[in-house]
Parts: sequence; structure tokens; C-alpha cells
Amino acid sequence: MENTQNIKVFEDTPVPKAVMTLSVPTILSSLVMVIYNLADTYFVGMLNSAVENSAVTLAAPVLLAFNAVNNLFGIGSSSMMSRALGKKDYETVYRSSAFGFYCAALCGLLFSILYTVFHEPMLTMLGADRTTASATGEYLKWTVSFGAAPAILNVVLAYLVRSEGASLHASIGTMSGCLLNIILDPVFILPWGLDMGAAGAGFATFLSNCVACLYFFVLLFIKRGKTYVCIRPSMFRLHKPILIGICSVGIPAAIQNLLNVTGMTILNNFTSSFGSDAVAAMGIAQKINMVPVQIALGFSQGIMPLVSYNYASGNIPRMKKAIFFSMQIALSFMAAVTIGYYIWAKPLTALFIKAPSIIAYGSRFLQGFCLGMTFLCMDFLAVGVFQACGMGRTALVFAILRKIILEIPAICILNWLFPLYGLAYAQFVAEVVLAIAAIITLTRIFKKAERRDTI
Repeated sequence: MENTQNIKVFEDTPVPKAVMTLSVPTILSSLVMVIYNLADTYFVGMLNSAVENSAVTLAAPVLLAFNAVNNLFGIGSSSMMSRALGKKDYETVYRSSAFGFYCAALCGLLFSILYTVFHEPMLTMLGADRTTASATGEYLKWTVSFGAAPAILNVVLAYLVRSEGASLHASIGTMSGCLLNIILDPVFILPWGLDMGAAGAGFATFLSNCVACLYFFVLLFIKRGKTYVCIRPSMFRLHKPILIGICSVGIPAAIQNLLNVTGMTILNNFTSSFGSDAVAAMGIAQKINMVPVQIALGFSQGIMPLVSYNYASGNIPRMKKAIFFSMQIALSFMAAVTIGYYIWAKPLTALFIKAPSIIAYGSRFLQGFCLGMTFLCMDFLAVGVFQACGMGRTALVFAILRKIILEIPAICILNWLFPLYGLAYAQFVAEVVLAIAAIITLTRIFKKAERRDTI
């Protein structure tokens, strides 16, 4: 069986059109995900409660930890699938998708069990105190104790569907859950509805993720026999080549995410020492900053199947054209957003809460975050190429460089030099160095691939 329509995008469609065909739905999906995250912040912010806003902020590292599993089995399996498609090895494609699906489901269940058993020390580790522990715990009850499996599975399924070029279907599935979440948020959060506060945001997220999973299951049932994504239990086997191929990309991607969680937890703990207003402001600034960040991430993830396929099939010139075109579009956009965010930081923060002290904190934080956007975009594109080409070790080196070597030490040093406000500039310091390293590393990869192709 060969899905010729999707293969045509990889092989024959002009590069600009192919890039936009694959990346635009992924970007839209990422945007909708950000909007639904902003909706949580917006509707919880309407309560004008620093405690409820802090609960959503403090819970963020746990939800971000889901991405470790998403990266391990989503990025790992989808990269393996796209590379196998480039080699016309369809058996590996089927088995890779089944492996990613069932391992993700198992990890989701383990997340739920472990958090439920150890929730009290977890809340302390996240930086929750007597004031914020109850609201944070209620939010995490719905999003983790009940919701870990559907939250992970709907993202992993989107990666698997996207790996064969069906970017639009992957995005529709993700967006269906996000849009439902936006609709349910005010009903569950606000006093005129169920008046559940932060817990209502968690409940809405749980229900929405379940709906997104349902979409993908229905899609795979309808497309059976016409898709390379296979979740039949009979195809799930621990074949060594598949295990190594998935883990060589997925484990570094998962470690990268865990380091992001570590960095966010450290940032929140430093911020929490300045009070709940500062924590709430940091959360709002992070959510606003996530809009362009998710666009950059969506762009890099959208082109990954195209890069994987052409790298595996030996069409290096087409791969390079796709990467360079993506750079031009993404970097220009991020530079424009940086200028806009820096100028309008205060009114953007004021959209989410009316407390003057939180707005003052948040606008300063946002100005610091936005300076690193353009450099972060370059980093995302480079890491996406590494993952697409199966270069997990290189991606891991960048993850360690970003968090352990650069950003976490910068958080400590800048907070010491410029208490509280210095925290928001740590990312900028790290990403400037990483952008330079990304350009050098990509140049070497292109030269090596071209030499391999001429042999």
C-alpha cells in the first residue's frame, strides 16, 4: 500500500508549497494550543485572584513534563516513520507507529498513578505553599490524575499522522480539543458557571483531550488500509532496530523536555520567593511569550517529515531548500514580533489581569523574554533538522548546552545581579550562543550529507 498523494508532497511538490502545505496546519494547531493556554490564563485572570493564577503557573512544569513522553514516542516514532518511508520500508513504518502508540499509552497511565500517589511532595517541589497548594492540587487532579493518558495520546497520535504528510488531519485533531477547551473554560471557571476556578480549567482540559483522542481513533478507523499509521496490537513488538531507531531520536528529545521542565521549575521557585503577584505575572508573561514560540516550534515540526524523507532518500538539495526557505520565513516573522512585544508589553499583559502590580511585573518580564525569540527560532529549526535526520546525540548536546550550561546558570547569576527582573533575560543570553552554534552545526551537516550523496 502506498499513499501516493502524501508521497507527492515529499518528492515532487515545489519546495515553498511543500513547506507551507506541511507547516501551516502545524502552525495553526500550535497557535490554537497557545490560545487555549491563554484562555486558561485569561478566564482564571478574570477572577482577579493571585492564588488561582499562581496555581496554573505552578502546575505548568508537570504538564510540560508530558512533552517528555510526547517527544520520546511522538518525535522518535514519527522521525523513524518518515525516514522509513523515504527508504520504502513500509513494515518498519507500521511497527514504529504501533510501538510509539502503545508505549505512550502506558506512560500516560504511569504518570497518573505516580502523581496521585506522590502528589503532596510534588506540590512542594513545584513551589506551592500553604496559600497556593490547594488550588494547584485541584488543577493537577484533573489534568494529571485523570487526564495524563488522553493528554499524551492525542499529541503522539498527531505526530504519527503528520509523519506520513497528513499535516492537516493531525492539526484538526489537535485543534478540535483546543477549541472545545476554550468553549468550556468560562463555563467551568467563572462564577456564573460552575465557579470551579483553576480546577475548572483543569476539568475543561481533561474533557477536551479526550475529544481530541476520539477524533484520531475515528480518523484511523475510517482510513484503515489507506494510512501508514498502524495501532493494531499485533504490530507492537520490541524489535531491536526499531527500538534503537526511535530511542536514538526520542530519548534526547525527551531529555531536552525534562531539562525544560527543570528550568521552568527553577525559574518558578526563584520567582515564588517574591510573592504570589510575581508568580502570577511570570505565568502571564510566559503564556504571552508562548504564542510566537509555538509558531516557531510548529514551523520546525511541520517541515520535519519533509526533511526526514529527503534526507533518507538522498535528495539533499531538496532538503536544504526546504530548510533555507523555512529560515527566511520564520526568522523574519520572529524579528517583527520581538519589536511589537517589546513596545506593547504593558497593554498585552493588561489583557489578562487588571491588578496594577501584576501588570507592572508582567510587562517587564515579557520585555526580557521577547528579546530571545529570533535566536530561539534558529535553535528550534536546527534541533528539528537534527531530529528529522536521526541525529539524536546532536539534539541532546544542544539541550544540555541550552539548559545546564547556559540558561540555568544565567537564571542564578542574573537574579543575583538584578533581583527578580534579571530572571526574564536568562533565555536571551542562552539563545544567542545557541543560534551561533546552530548555524555552524547545520553547515557541517549539509557538507557531510552532500559528501555521502556523491559517494
